[in-house]
Parts: sequence; structure tokens; C-alpha cells
Amino acid sequence: MDSAYDTPEIRDHSRSLGHVPIIDVNPRSKPGLKQELATEARRRKRAGYRLAEDARYNERSTVERVSCQPLGTGQNGRIKDDFGGKFVRLRGPDKIMCHLMFGVLAPAVEQLMRLLR
Repeated sequence: MDSAYDTPEIRDHSRSLGHVPIIDVNPRSKPGLKQELATEARRRKRAGYRLAEDARYNERSTVERVSCQPLGTGQNGRIKDDFGGKFVRLRGPDKIMCHLMFGVLAPAVEQLMRLLR
């Protein structure tokens, strides 16, 4: 999640559910924190050290743009980018729902065709 979610309440709630919160630190909350984070990142890079949270964050953020995921995962970005989900130029809820459902159906058919090859 982005830095707008950097609050103790959200982190505590995530931990109470048994999750590991992966939330960007908001450097505006404390003076000097931005410089400290940049210095720490340079030290980690120089030492070749990578946090597990960073690896999970990168995985999470890239999975929405990957096109060869199994059926049902990673398709949100493709529906928006490739199948008309970003800009809907229709009026009326029925027409919009039909348009978006075709956008959901198209990648599902594409994945089925890959399975049949």
C-alpha cells in the first residue's frame, strides 16, 4: 500500500489479522526521515542486502501487470489497459456492466485458449 496508509491503527489491525503489513513509510510524518530513509537504502544497496518486505512489495506491485498469470489472477491491470476498463464511454448501468463483463470475458477466453494449446 502507499504511504497514505502509514498509520499505527492500520498496521496494528493488519497484524491482528495475522498479516504482515507492507506499507510504504510516509516521510512527511517526521522531519529528517526522508534523508534517513535514502541513506539507509544506499547502505543496503551497497551491502547487497534486501529486505523480505521489499521482495514481497515488488511481487505484489508487479502481479497486476503480468499477462501470463493463471486464470483469475493478475488480470485487473490488463482489463484496464487492454480491454477497455479504463475509459467507459457509455451511459446507463446496464450498458456499462455489459461493456465491463466483455472486458472480463476476453482475458478469460484468452487464458482458456492458452490452456488448449
